[in-house]
Amino acid sequence: MSAMSTQTSYTVKLTDGPLEGKTISARLSDHGSPTPTVDVPSGTAGKVYRYARTTGEEYDDSGAPSAVDYRFLEAVFTTDSGQG
Repeated sequence: MSAMSTQTSYTVKLTDGPLEGKTISARLSDHGSPTPTVDVPSGTAGKVYRYARTTGEEYDDSGAPSAVDYRFLEAVFTTDSGQG
């Protein structure tokens, strides 16, 4: 029993950590499900905040996820390949 949905994104609700209370939009996977983690830019070059999906979910009328809770997992530091 699968509902047809044209929904391609959902709301990520950041429930704790440095971005607690904020929401962002994320794309659903090719299978129509929320991603296990999301990386959110921190505002500092080379640093993102990684959040992990929890069990809190809301659904739209078609049964597709419309909002999902995520908890802070870690800060990830990357190196840019640009010149500096």
